[in-house]
Amino acid sequence: MEDKLKIKISIADRVYPLTVEHSQEEGLRSASKKIDITIKQFEQNYAVRDKQDVLAMCALQFASQVEQKQLNTSYDNDDALERLQKLDDKLSRILSK
Repeated sequence: MEDKLKIKISIADRVYPLTVEHSQEEGLRSASKKIDITIKQFEQNYAVRDKQDVLAMCALQFASQVEQKQLNTSYDNDDALERLQKLDDKLSRILSK
């Protein structure tokens, strides 16, 4: 069994101690950096009253990106399925001759 790793992640000037798998560390640190970059962008571009507003805007942005990727994947899968069905129809016609 893999040993857990104790790390500290900083988000919005707060430190969060976490115990994670070694394989999760890089992803968590990268996510933390992206959140902080996004926070700074929102603070520079909008009149934000407090960190909670900025964090809510970050959460919305990241969640919408995930949702959009899922929708795009679904559309891509539907397109691929349609193309495979057409190919199957063509092959069936050729093989039935």
